[in-house]
Amino acid sequence: MITEKKDLPQKAVALKQEAGKTDIPRIIASGKGHNAEKILKLAFANDVKVRTDEDLVEILSAFDVDSYIPLEALQPVSEILSYLYNENIRLSEQSETP
Repeated sequence: MITEKKDLPQKAVALKQEAGKTDIPRIIASGKGHNAEKILKLAFANDVKVRTDEDLVEILSAFDVDSYIPLEALQPVSEILSYLYNENIRLSEQSETP
């Protein structure tokens, strides 16, 4: 998740959901300014999908790296993960179609 307000430093938060361990995603990186740019470059270089959500990044950036996302962020994050899951299935099916 990233924020793009022009007069504020850019913020980015990276999440990871570990299959089989827990259903709740964990914050694995968080930064603003130059560090946010580094997080985004790494995500783009590894074909990780990025979503812009100013409100959600504000909530998530208040928590420590390695902590699980807070309950107030669970629904929007679940919606994002569901979208990404469905998008990955769609892209996989597209690449299999001759």
